[in-house]
Formats: sequence, C-alpha cells, structure tokens
Amino acid sequence: MEHQVFTAGNKGTTVRSDCFVTLETNQTSNQIILDSKVEVMYGDAIRKLAGDILNFYGIKRVKLTIEDSGALDFTLAARIEAVVKMAFPSEKDFLLPMNEANIYSTQKERFRFSRLYLPGNSPAMMLNAGLHKPNAIILDLEDSVAHDKKFETRFHVRNALRAVDFYGAERMVRINQLPMGLADLRSVVPHNVNLVLLPKCETSMQIRLVELEIMNLKEKHKFEYPVYIMPIIESALGVENVFEIARSSKFIVAIAIGLEDFTADLGVQRTQQGSESFYARTRIINACKALGIQPIDSVFSDVADEDGLRAAVKAAKALGFEGMGCIHPRQIAPIHESFAPEKTEIEKAQKIVQAFEEAKTKGLGVVSLGTKMIDAPVVKRAEKTLKLALQLGLIADNWKNTQA
Repeated sequence: MEHQVFTAGNKGTTVRSDCFVTLETNQTSNQIILDSKVEVMYGDAIRKLAGDILNFYGIKRVKLTIEDSGALDFTLAARIEAVVKMAFPSEKDFLLPMNEANIYSTQKERFRFSRLYLPGNSPAMMLNAGLHKPNAIILDLEDSVAHDKKFETRFHVRNALRAVDFYGAERMVRINQLPMGLADLRSVVPHNVNLVLLPKCETSMQIRLVELEIMNLKEKHKFEYPVYIMPIIESALGVENVFEIARSSKFIVAIAIGLEDFTADLGVQRTQQGSESFYARTRIINACKALGIQPIDSVFSDVADEDGLRAAVKAAKALGFEGMGCIHPRQIAPIHESFAPEKTEIEKAQKIVQAFEEAKTKGLGVVSLGTKMIDAPVVKRAEKTLKLALQLGLIADNWKNTQA
C-alpha cells in the first residue's frame, strides 16, 4: 500500500474537548504519537484506547498521531475509528459500552416544546447539553456539518448516543437528505436513537424509504425500542404534499417547518412578522391536527432577542404549533414558559372539566358553563390543557379538592 495520510477531528486554539488524529500508512510498524496536556494523567489510557482500536481492526504498519485538546473517550474513539476506516474500509464497529443512563425509550405522545440543535462534530457542545433540560436534543449530521466532515461525524454522533448522558432528553438525530441519509441511519439508529429528523422532506416515498431502512435495522440488530420520525418541510413542494407525508407512516409523531430553506425556495426574505410563510405554516398545522400529530415551528435565529423569541412563541402557539427548535441553551426556558398554559387558560380548563363532570353526575345530556354550551371538543381541549399543566407542575394532582 502506498503512503497515504488521513485525518479526522478538530484542532486550534479555540478547540476544546476534541482531538485531531492523523493516520499515515505504509510504515515499518505501528506507532502511536500523542501530544496532550493531560499526558501525565491520561497518556497511558489514551494510547491503550488507540492500540485497542488498531488491534480490533487488525491494522499494522501505520503511524497514528493524536493531538489532544481534552477529548473524552467517546470522541477519541470516534476520531481514531474514522481515520482507520478511511484507510481500511470495514463493516465492523468499535463500540464503547452503552451508558446505562441512556437506556430509555420515548413515547409517541409527549410534549416537545424545545429541541436543542447540537452540531454532530462539536463534542464540547454535547457534554452538558442535557443539564439545560430541553425536551429533546438534536445531534445534527446535516447543515451544521461541513461536507468533508460528514463521514467522520457519523462515528462521533454514534458514540455520543452511547456515551453522553443527556439527562432524559429525547435523543434525536437529524440525518442528511436522502440518499445520503440512509447511510446515516445505518450508523446511528442501532444505538438507541429515539427519533430521526428527515430534512428537505417533499414526498411520502422519502418517509417510506426511511421507515423501511429503520425496520431492516431493527431486524438486523435485534432491538425493540421504537424509532419515531419527524419530517422537516423546507420547500414549496413539501408544503403542498404535507398531508400525504403526514399520513405515510404510523411512526411520524410530529412535522417541523424549516423557514430558512422554505423562504429561500420561495425567493423571498424571512421576516419576523412571518407573513411570507403564513400559508405554509397553517397548512402544516392543519395537516398535523387532522392526523393527531404535533406541528413544530422553525427556530428563532436571534439568540440575543429574548423578547422577540417570546413573542414568536406566543404567535406560534396561537396558530397551533406545539414546539419550536432552538439553537442556544438560553432559548430553552423562554420557549418552555411561553408554550406552557397560562393561568387564565388553566382556570378556564378547570371550570370546563368540573362543569362537564357535574353534568355527567346529574345525568344531564347538555353541559353549560355560564351562558355558553360546552361540547366534546371543548372538553377534550380543556383536559389536554390540564394534563399539560400537571406534567409541568403548574397545578397539583388534587386541584379539584383544592378548588372546593
């Protein structure tokens, strides 16, 4: 084999919790060279990990140079495995043990107010992300990852899913557009992904391809946990096909809209007022509500504008959206607070439910509250509000006794 050089990872004065790995082929023997500020404490462990990976793949006669900037094992292993597979393609995977804290599945019906995007190739952003208590964490393989980094990022996201404690947040992965996204699925789905986001979704056929690949992976790897799907609508064609997309799979739990790409597709500027996307957003909401799944709004891109964010969430909630993406941890609390039921909403819902139950006790076929009649959809909406208020701790389980 002729002398070749392969690299993976990141380096530089601003890089932390990462490493840069170089593999050179056609050497006389295996060499592992480490440059690390923590070599005194962890040098032997890092060299052992590197040696274990080379032995696992039966690699000989390479020079492996590791420039360490405080990387943890899951990142070190991902970077080393990436360069090894660039040089010597293999179907085998070097897997670190699964963190027991990550062995949990998700439910189809749960509130998804916030989804925190994390670039899949940036370990420093992953380590404490769960402490900010987003409802979900998105490990991104698509727009936030440079094209020449996508191959190595699959290993990093896979290892993060196995090793990083996300403190109960729903673990999502945004794959690339198809067909590249199918290779992403094969890398990450067997490692306890809760939900897959499919970007630039335009047809129901794309959903069926993703669902089929997930089913094949479940059969191959023998896992039972559900893997749900969230299409992201980002084009005029996707908007026009959204109802067919929404009903194409029982594993779809929500549909999101991506307004940056959508407005680019229309050839218009995205505005804070949002009039240019009103049709698309309401069409997506209507399709979701018709099928009992969650409509999710786009991200709010101005991280410093908390007042603008709160106003945007209130407007989204008024339209019928049930969640929003976020690009910085500081956006999580305002999103949660703004999507949560307000005091007046809760009080009204309590009165409706009480009136409905009193009418049932009396055997009445007609329910009224004051001068207004209450029908089944109104009661259902009130019950949903109270269920959410209970989950968020805004009311106690015994709220009826408290009111009495």
